Amino acid sequence: MSYPNPNPYGPPPGQQPGYGYPQQPVQPTPPQQPVAPYGPYPGGAIPTPQMPYPTVMPGGVKAARALLFVLAGLNLIGLVLAVMGLGGVTKASHEAATSAYSDMSAFNVGKGLLIAIIVIIVIFTAGAITLAAQFGNGGKGVRIATIVACVLGIMLSLGTFPFGLVHTVLGVLVLVFVAKDDGNAWFNRPRY
Repeated sequence: MSYPNPNPYGPPPGQQPGYGYPQQPVQPTPPQQPVAPYGPYPGGAIPTPQMPYPTVMPGGVKAARALLFVLAGLNLIGLVLAVMGLGGVTKASHEAATSAYSDMSAFNVGKGLLIAIIVIIVIFTAGAITLAAQFGNGGKGVRIATIVACVLGIMLSLGTFPFGLVHTVLGVLVLVFVAKDDGNAWFNRPRY
């Protein structure tokens, strides 16, 4: 007998087959799958472990939600001012209508412009409040809608530059906070 035993689990040398424990049937080996060039995983390299999803809303997302509520408050102030302006233009148009030489087209354009501004303010205010309220349980759709609303708000506020500067800055901040990685992780987390 040689040392070490070349087959420690097989029958001892010198024993006839069929004695002792019964032999196991030969198992067919499964065909080998081709190995990827960078590892045994489909697609190549070894996947990196996933970061756990956040369970508490990150600070940047909380700040974005607070800024959306601030934007909604500023929009409400602008809404009050626009309605007061519409009332002033309407009063002036009624006073000018009594004159025989008045042209009412300027007043009509002013009223139409103010009504369009009021509608836009109402839409953006309702959108900001709705989106901010959905930050706690919203998903990818809330994040995408917030990004789209912020981009549209920034574009509109650049049209009224001196007055819209605060809206521009707040819109950029909300956009940055929502688009960061922790915002992405928050809105892509699994919900049960």
